[in-house]
Amino acid sequence: MANTAQAKKRARQADEHRARNAAQRTLMRSRIKAVLKAVESKDKDKAKEAYRAATSYIDRMAGRGMIHRNTAARYKGRLNERLRALA
Repeated sequence: MANTAQAKKRARQADEHRARNAAQRTLMRSRIKAVLKAVESKDKDKAKEAYRAATSYIDRMAGRGMIHRNTAARYKGRLNERLRALA
């Protein structure tokens, strides 16, 4: 356990950051799942809109360093592949 004031503060900040990161990761995964769900229901318009929202959020997470840019590209590429399979 932290003994100094500085170490206590860093522990508090780490908890806050961990909670924020977890929430953002959950939101990203939810948006990815929304695309997959729309693709499975074969709703092109809904899938395109969900894809647009998901890619925007994925890019934002990559820009903030939450995920690696190659991981972001892989997510987007796989979602786009499923979206193209609808058409």
